[in-house]
Amino acid sequence: MSTKSRKTAHIRIAVSENVQFRKKTTGLEKISFENIDLQYKALPELDKKEINLNTEFLGKKFKAPLMAEAITGGVEEAKKINRDIAKACEQLGIGMGLGSQRAMIEKPALKETYAVRDAAPTIFLAGNIGITELGKYNAKEIERALLAVGADALAVHINAAQAAMQPEKETNFKNRLKELEKIVKQLKKPVYVKEVGHGIGLETAKALAKTGVKAIDVAGAGGTSWIAVDSLRGNKSMGETFWDFGIPTAESIIQCRKAFKGKIIASGGIRSGLDCAKAIGLGADICGIALPVLKAQQAGGSAAVEKYLKKIIEELRTAMFLVGAKNLQQLKGKTKVKN
Repeated sequence: MSTKSRKTAHIRIAVSENVQFRKKTTGLEKISFENIDLQYKALPELDKKEINLNTEFLGKKFKAPLMAEAITGGVEEAKKINRDIAKACEQLGIGMGLGSQRAMIEKPALKETYAVRDAAPTIFLAGNIGITELGKYNAKEIERALLAVGADALAVHINAAQAAMQPEKETNFKNRLKELEKIVKQLKKPVYVKEVGHGIGLETAKALAKTGVKAIDVAGAGGTSWIAVDSLRGNKSMGETFWDFGIPTAESIIQCRKAFKGKIIASGGIRSGLDCAKAIGLGADICGIALPVLKAQQAGGSAAVEKYLKKIIEELRTAMFLVGAKNLQQLKGKTKVKN
């Protein structure tokens, strides 16, 4: 299947099929948001209106610790999707990630499907390439792709679980850490690593820390199962077996924070501002959301995306009020794992 056809199928399946993780905890003995509590403070001693959500991520200011995660690019329908999301992010002063830029590197004319800078001139914008592509494209090609869309950083996505289900069978992950370390040194823009929805554990986080990446996006199990998405394109039996495979987002945050001193993005099943508050309490710096943003865009364009993300931000502010945290730093450590 061509890159274009694959991306079209991904959008269709994500919007029309139920591809969420089926088990809330993804394993009985694993830590998930369901068994994380925030410590309620009945007398918070602060004015909710004065709670400060501002933060910084890789040199860019955010008005709230939130970003619309990488969704798409490289197909005609991606142009409106990306622009609608970008407009909403610009209005709210939050970040955005673009889908894999492999398609536009292969075919530069597809740049327009990623072009959002005129709609969102000030926000943090992440470019994107798969870790298995690092051996195919050199630093100059990747740098050109980032400059073409005005990206502030490069997100390198790792997706072994997803790749194992893909009919294209792009499963050669040998020597990828060396290639990652090389691109980190060669690019002028900061580089961070993101999973696509099945989590990053302690061992991988330790290895990533040695490459010089500036951040890790845990993209844990609990939201969209990309095993499910790609198995529905051709390997349904295998997909049923591994549908819920991965490390839950909450557990992934804890493991990554033990090994990594840089920024951590919590994504993968973040479905409310309360989830976001728990994630930051566990050690994340910002939170990312993908599928609900796409569904909002499909339902009502940029206005619907903005409305949905405003709700998330207000829920986060409320959670902070209820634990007595006047800023994000004070939210750290406000979590408790249930027995």
